[in-house]
Amino acid sequence: MGRNETPGRHASPRQHRQTVESLRQRPRAQVLIIGGGINGVGTFRDLALQGVDVALVERGDYCQGASGASSHMIHGGIRYLENGEFRLVRESVVERNRLLRIAPHYVKPLQTTIPIFSTFSGILSAPLRFLTHKQQGKPKERGAFLIKAGLTLYDSFSRDGGNVPCHEFRGRKRALAELPMLHPGIKYAATYFDASVHNPERLTLDVLQDGEKAGGGTKSGTAEANARASNYLSLVDKKPATAEPGTTVQLRDELTGEVFDFTADVIVNTTGAWVDLTNQAMGAASAFMGGTKGSHIVLDHPGLLAACNGREIFFEHTDGRIVLIYPMGDRVLVGTTDIDADMSQDAVCTDAEIDYFFDLIGHVFPDITVNRGQIVYTFSGVRPLPKHDETQPGFVSRDYRIEREGVVLSLVGGKWTTFRALAEHLSDDVLAELGMQRRISTAKLAIGGGAGFPETEAGVQKWIKAHMSPGRDADRAAGLLTRYGTRAEEVISYLDAGPDRLLHSTRELSVRELEFMAQHEQIGHLVDILIRRTSLAFRGLVTGELLNEIAAVLAVPLGWDAAARATEIRHAQEVLNRFHGVQVHSLVA
Repeated sequence: MGRNETPGRHASPRQHRQTVESLRQRPRAQVLIIGGGINGVGTFRDLALQGVDVALVERGDYCQGASGASSHMIHGGIRYLENGEFRLVRESVVERNRLLRIAPHYVKPLQTTIPIFSTFSGILSAPLRFLTHKQQGKPKERGAFLIKAGLTLYDSFSRDGGNVPCHEFRGRKRALAELPMLHPGIKYAATYFDASVHNPERLTLDVLQDGEKAGGGTKSGTAEANARASNYLSLVDKKPATAEPGTTVQLRDELTGEVFDFTADVIVNTTGAWVDLTNQAMGAASAFMGGTKGSHIVLDHPGLLAACNGREIFFEHTDGRIVLIYPMGDRVLVGTTDIDADMSQDAVCTDAEIDYFFDLIGHVFPDITVNRGQIVYTFSGVRPLPKHDETQPGFVSRDYRIEREGVVLSLVGGKWTTFRALAEHLSDDVLAELGMQRRISTAKLAIGGGAGFPETEAGVQKWIKAHMSPGRDADRAAGLLTRYGTRAEEVISYLDAGPDRLLHSTRELSVRELEFMAQHEQIGHLVDILIRRTSLAFRGLVTGELLNEIAAVLAVPLGWDAAARATEIRHAQEVLNRFHGVQVHSLVA
């Protein structure tokens, strides 16, 4: 999903946005962060906790770009070992274990199985891949010996504070007994644990709200707060230097077209693959980035779901690329590609990539057939990788670095798993610029609705039972806990404060919950609800009736007149079709 998702600005009136007004009323901060993906938002939270006066702006919605187009994995990156990125793998494993503890509402253990077709293959070619970061000739598959060595090293990084089991190897007979639909030609299967994040968009929002609360408490979102953030607010220009201290940039409200100036002592560029373009808008030439496109498909396929048996299947395809198949609820996610990105084009999943996914499914599950009619959603994003010249995409470093030019710090690289550690590193650089000291670490600080989250399934069931009511059954209470973690208690208090009803088009949302999102979660467009505040689009559950009903409910709190409502419905249809391969027909209400 690219930043081009944002439509043209509305000509009709919209509700006043407090988040924008707070920046306009006090157009200065010590730090301005540009970019609301997970790394920008993580840095925002960290700086707010240090007492820094920090502001963040995002051109689209939070987690709209690469952060929202990930493989939904929180992992140590076992395949990065062959690139020699031992520091990154160690940090990733430590951060994976940490997120399992501080964000248990969204980050869950993920049992992963690698089907293996040979014993010693790849031993000779692996050192060459390691030294040259290139695939020489026809790919040599990684055999059991190499995979065993990699997993042993991987486990060693988890010993300090690790909370997932060590890997296990199975011979062909036992592997097929556990996963009978696997290719009968396998020789072994290796199983280990990583983690998944089923709600990356909501985890990003939790991190953001933690930052807002740390910087403002009850004043969050007001001009008096020391941590202010707004989506749909873009940087469009840098103003000439004046005698006044700081750097002044011009910001534009993407929903209304209004423009105003904002000044900061330090600017942090966390716009991912768009870092160079953002620097260009500020009058600075940089050539840091060389992103690659990664696509995924989501399937409604009960047979493939059953074949996975609750596990991620993580393996090497015939072209040497590491790919994955794994269940997410009652859907199956398949990915991913790694193609040099053309930043002038939208990042979308192509027919060729879909054919590639079907082929890789057949590689490990030869008796399972798939077709395009079973695809309920596709998505694609551009990884924020460094410029890599002749290095093949799969060998480009996934580590990060921070580039400095004057008072602008640009983040190059970064991955989901390490966002907390990365944010701490970036914040330390900013604190040094400001002459301030760190006063708190986020290493053990629970994120949002992860605070007090039940540790066992019995605890989850107890929470659900305690939050049922005559108008809220177990499924509804469980859905709220899944969506918000323990912050669901705040939502439930809001729901119970007035008359409410479930939507006719889905039992997963109610009128007052949509009103809560409109008031507390910076909804700019109808599509924000479908893709990033819920998983309705991801699971292929968007209907014309749903579009019309949600638009009608949001119209009041968001100030949409009839024309704006119709525009929002058409925009949602366009985004779902253009970026996600989903066609939804709706009579505009």
